[in-house]
Amino acid sequence: MKRFSFSTLMLWAGFLFIYLPMLILVIYSFNGSRLVTVWGGWSVKWYVGLLDNTQLMGAVMRSLEIACYTAIAAVILGTMAAFVLTRVTRFKGRTVFGGLVTAPLVMPEVITGLSLLLLFVAMAQLIGWPAERGIVTIWIAHTTFCTAYVSVVVSSRLRELDMSIEEAAMDLGAKPLKVFFMITIPMIAPSLAAGGMMSFALSLDDLVLASFVSGPGATTLPMEVFSAVRLGVKPEINAIASLILLSVSLMTFMIWFIARRAEVARKKAVQQAMDETAGVRDQQGPDSRRDPSQVHAPA
Repeated sequence: MKRFSFSTLMLWAGFLFIYLPMLILVIYSFNGSRLVTVWGGWSVKWYVGLLDNTQLMGAVMRSLEIACYTAIAAVILGTMAAFVLTRVTRFKGRTVFGGLVTAPLVMPEVITGLSLLLLFVAMAQLIGWPAERGIVTIWIAHTTFCTAYVSVVVSSRLRELDMSIEEAAMDLGAKPLKVFFMITIPMIAPSLAAGGMMSFALSLDDLVLASFVSGPGATTLPMEVFSAVRLGVKPEINAIASLILLSVSLMTFMIWFIARRAEVARKKAVQQAMDETAGVRDQQGPDSRRDPSQVHAPA
């Protein structure tokens, strides 16, 4: 009989600590009572009521829009920064540049948000832009924050690449820009996807930066949820949170399924190539597998 070890116990305790609150949230999203602490039977009226809650749905769409823009901009800027840090080994100010790129990782979000707020206010007074804080300012703030994460992820992948492939392409006459888009980008595509998804999640989850740089009419979903929770948890909040959990779970499953199919297809192609090579050698006979140096010419 297999013993129930302490490590297994702590593993299940950790899973319960993480996922049990989410399960309770999903269950109470079907609560028919308006009071979340009182069970009033099963009901889906809070999900139906989301369609009429224009304020909450507007915050959801606004957050998704900002998260998409942030993911695209952060991947572009983070990839450029990572390429400079890993491939341009010597230039004046490299240490300062690397520190500035990774500074948002260790800097408190309150400091970053306050600095960006003062920057936007000063720019509005000097050049008249931004005239008001809204989606654009939130997007800039989230891009500044997420670019650091993308640069770290992509840098680690670029350091692992074999540069001989790129050098061979350039020896054959390919321009550096073409080598970057035709060879380097496909090789680091998994890290780009990981950085993009991380940026999307961080932007969708951010509350502190958005609170500093947002303005009237630019409330994001975390801000809406935070302001609603201070007055008490509403059933609509449980419903929208459950929908987000469902969306994330489905997206994660789809990514896993696609990656699994690609890995199975790759292994199948490799095995097929090995079988074809073995078949060709068998058709050529045993002499084809003999070392040519051992074959002696007749006297």
